[in-house]
Amino acid sequence: MIPTADICDGHGDEVVVLDTAFGSYGGATSFSGPVSTLAVLEDNSMVRDALEEDGAGRVLVIAGGGSTRCALVGGNLGQMADDNGWAGILVDGCVRDVGELRGTTIGIRARGSSPRRSVKRGAGERDVQVRIGEVDVSPGMWLWADEDGIVLSDRNLEG
Repeated sequence: MIPTADICDGHGDEVVVLDTAFGSYGGATSFSGPVSTLAVLEDNSMVRDALEEDGAGRVLVIAGGGSTRCALVGGNLGQMADDNGWAGILVDGCVRDVGELRGTTIGIRARGSSPRRSVKRGAGERDVQVRIGEVDVSPGMWLWADEDGIVLSDRNLEG
């Protein structure tokens, strides 16, 4: 994986940088891949549905509105994502079971942690454009995350 700093240096006009308010919770500190999106609010039913699929090296970007009232990803879902070949998960919201998430081999970024579980009503939208902070994220974009930050591009900038 190309470091995010190198991506910014070599492709500055082709990338957007997310704000730095995301902590690292997974076992991998760096990850990259094509984006799949979810727009949910305090309901992780669709998160489970997505992570049950073959991830094929994708990154699931969950637009949770930055809510800190409950977690959208916990240890079971983190392990499911790992087992099913997801490269990473970015949660604009919270995670829980942090010790379990650290035991996975994927990258997981989130705004924070909360011990409270989400509701399960099946509400939300899949593979739609979402907004994370000030950045619009669309399915098929590419995401790179490492210790320096998170960057996105409309195309794969590696190779």
